Amino acid sequence: MPLETRLTCLIVLFFNTFPVQGKSSQPHILFVLADDFGYNDIGYHGSEIKTPNLDKLAGDGIRLENYYVQPICTPTRSQLLSGRYQIHTGLQHGIIWPSQPNGLPLDSPILPQKLKEVGYSTHAVGKWHVGFYKKEYLPTSRGFDSYFGYLTGSEDYYTHHRCYGKMCGMDLRENAVPANYSGIYSTYLFAQKAADIVQKHDSDQPLFLYLPFQSVHSPLQVPEKYIQPYLHIKDEKRRKYAGMVAAMDEAIGNLTEVFKQKGIWNNTLMVFSTDNGGQILEGGNNYPLRGWKASLWEGGMHGVGFVHGQMLKRKGIVSKALMHVTDWFPTLVSLAGGNLNGTKPLDGVDQWKTISEGSAVNQRSSILHNIDPLFQPVGHRLPKSPFDNRIRAAVRFGDWKLITGSPGNGSWVPPPHMKLLHQMEDNSEPPEKNIWLFNITADPYEHKDVAHINPKVVMQMLDLLAQYNQTAVPCRYPKMDEKANPKYLGGYWGPWL
Repeated sequence: MPLETRLTCLIVLFFNTFPVQGKSSQPHILFVLADDFGYNDIGYHGSEIKTPNLDKLAGDGIRLENYYVQPICTPTRSQLLSGRYQIHTGLQHGIIWPSQPNGLPLDSPILPQKLKEVGYSTHAVGKWHVGFYKKEYLPTSRGFDSYFGYLTGSEDYYTHHRCYGKMCGMDLRENAVPANYSGIYSTYLFAQKAADIVQKHDSDQPLFLYLPFQSVHSPLQVPEKYIQPYLHIKDEKRRKYAGMVAAMDEAIGNLTEVFKQKGIWNNTLMVFSTDNGGQILEGGNNYPLRGWKASLWEGGMHGVGFVHGQMLKRKGIVSKALMHVTDWFPTLVSLAGGNLNGTKPLDGVDQWKTISEGSAVNQRSSILHNIDPLFQPVGHRLPKSPFDNRIRAAVRFGDWKLITGSPGNGSWVPPPHMKLLHQMEDNSEPPEKNIWLFNITADPYEHKDVAHINPKVVMQMLDLLAQYNQTAVPCRYPKMDEKANPKYLGGYWGPWL
């Protein structure tokens, strides 16, 4: 073989073995959102559930150990996509139910729209759950070039069928069109659709891939092979849940390999987050945090999260900087070279230097967890209180956390295999009690309510809630609409107005 021919073959072999990175200086962004993934459900928090891929990614990146989401699904997703608190979008109360004509308002651009402005190809695969009653609220109407997934809050993992009361229908879409992939487990399905996007992507264009998995929300369903390593877990729900976590961890590991094969992993920022705390009643666990999904205790909203990417200036770090899910909007837009022009005032903060460098610039000092005016009031109003403490609310300022109204179940629930070692702690309190104060830094598990010995701090925190409340828009929580019934829509959940 002539020398020139041999050199050509070697060059081809070299470039096929080591794919060339895209020319874009903007990072590709992979945002993976798990559903109902508890604090004690990831390996690096000491869980009995093994998550080798997530552990490796987090260990080589930055673990966010002072990171907060919302206690339930829709609020977290709305704040991630908009960078705005619930009180500023009208989504303060509950979730968006399938037949509810409600959605994340259209009055401010959301994350994919801002990324598209600076050249990103934007794709979403998985759970939407921020409204679909009109076509304008569908993902492909809100900045995503493509969408594959389901619109409501939960469904069967195999049939992709959802019932809400007497309304039943399929819930799966490819872009805006109903799709049928019955029989394919959603974790496999969503991972494959995400992989297809990466494989077909033009590496020279920056990519934003939003992957909100169905896992590990109920119903508890998973192929048997993932349960086999957990047969020693006697609690059936915990055992199935562990298998679901294992399937998700495997899918994420497989997807990162696709990025590597494509040659774009070294220029990809990966963010992993849960949407809220684990649901104890469906196998999840948040121990040693107090409470669970839907509560204002730490177990409901102190989220699992980490960042991975070669562009990080420090790696293998545990970050204790205070961070909130709203921060992703300005952080990712800024990192992508975008701007915040045209957005309504944001509650999120650009935390890139905090994450990447450990800088104190723009570091948060407070978080409004929520103010829910529709929740049933509790007890009596504190004399001279600037805020009605009967209302369900919670706020963080520095080391302090204040809860008012009805915070939800406040039990400390160890995972089933530890229950013999840790007795359920007594958290019984007077039914009219409606104020709790904790030094979360000193007492991260909320064992010691110090409201009674810090009355001045309580009043200062109530005043902070009052200031936030002055900026709140009316809560939007419309009645259910019979016209949403899939029987009128070809058997699928979808826009009906």
